[in-house]
Amino acid sequence: MAKVKSQYRCSACAHEVAKWVGRCPSCGEWGSVDEVAPAATAAAPQRRALLPSTAAAPISTIDSQVTRARSTGVSELDRVLGGGIVPGSVVLLSGEPGVGKSTLLLEVAHRWARQRDERALYVTAEESAGQVRLRADRTDAVHERVYLAAESDLATILGHVEQVHPTLLVVDSVQTMLAADVDGVIGGVTQVRAVAAALTSLAKASGIAVLLVGHVTKDGTLAGPRTLEHLVDVVLQFEGDKHSTLRMVRGIKNRFGSADEVGCFEMRDNGIACVEDPSGLFLHHRTDTVPGTAVTVAMDGKRPLVGEVQGLTVETQAAMPRRAVSGLDHNRVSMVLAVLQSRCGLYLGKYEVYAATVGGMRLTEPSADLAVALAIASAERGRALRAGTVILGEVGLAGEVRRVAGAGRRLAEAERLGFTEALVPPGVDRSGLGIKVHEVTDVRAALALTGLSKRGRARLEAVE
Repeated sequence: MAKVKSQYRCSACAHEVAKWVGRCPSCGEWGSVDEVAPAATAAAPQRRALLPSTAAAPISTIDSQVTRARSTGVSELDRVLGGGIVPGSVVLLSGEPGVGKSTLLLEVAHRWARQRDERALYVTAEESAGQVRLRADRTDAVHERVYLAAESDLATILGHVEQVHPTLLVVDSVQTMLAADVDGVIGGVTQVRAVAAALTSLAKASGIAVLLVGHVTKDGTLAGPRTLEHLVDVVLQFEGDKHSTLRMVRGIKNRFGSADEVGCFEMRDNGIACVEDPSGLFLHHRTDTVPGTAVTVAMDGKRPLVGEVQGLTVETQAAMPRRAVSGLDHNRVSMVLAVLQSRCGLYLGKYEVYAATVGGMRLTEPSADLAVALAIASAERGRALRAGTVILGEVGLAGEVRRVAGAGRRLAEAERLGFTEALVPPGVDRSGLGIKVHEVTDVRAALALTGLSKRGRARLEAVE
């Protein structure tokens, strides 16, 4: 009789190897390779069909009202979720430590219990019950229908669910939960997958909405097996800069709505607050314009955000002038500088160039190229752009200005905020817009239209 060889398979990507290894050679996960049963032989008997407990029904007879989204009470989170949380769904919220995940979900549990006669259960294994109560006191999130349990054992958590009978369950975090009947350490691939699968089965069987907190790795991706994202219904990414109070929730996966929505929040001393109109955070409000500034409109998902680009040029005697960029794509700024010199005759070889955004905004899409070019040209010429002007357009290596996606929504947002003029690429649909639109075909035409194509007075005289 032939000896049956063992097989080893990665639990994260299903890659098979001939022998056990500590790290999967396909996806790079550590400790995810497990021994599996040998494949069934051709002589194995076929599986018998079983009578289903619930017969299949026509899709037209299924009641869609049962899975209607319910508001969380947090408007910006509802925007990303597609109107609210669907009963029986599982939402995974990931983010870096300290960004405010626990604060946000505690606020969700509080508003869930406050706006309806239902209970919310908040389970934490990373903090004690006293620590969570201190946060609830600080953020005014104390409510009699919000139940708190500091547990890490999965079976005990399921027991709490049976006693409390909540309609919303918050688990903070899925990597700290332990399934006693499953091998592996807490936070390991096997444990995380087992805990997530059990909580997903609980949500589908009981109709409880489950919110899971997930850790992230060094490179910002969701920690744990890749199957974790396939098990849940919604995956959200909570982002924020430690130097800014602005926080953003981005949809990565959503089975109940759009996956490219963005919700904006502001972290305050008394908790986290929704920012309904975030464009004001990215604009420096001043009574007059100054050289080296340009305003553009970026699309973050489906949301238009008005932001300000600033440029500064400083004459230097250094052999290699400095190029410093903050909040922009360094490669695209370098390309814009090359276009300004090669196609427009704007020589910056003796100048240090600084380019940045305002308010911690990140502009990485190509639609900000023309604004960057005009901001730098404005700083070099010492002339300010006309007040109330917004600039859109992608710049090519030939100096041409290309169209950008969603130009109509961008211009509508600029008009709502009081801008009166716009520099845009050719072919933009301006129907229904009251803003004055100027079409430019290349960067040279944009410089001529704004009065930056020829050097006027000396730089010192222009500043004075």
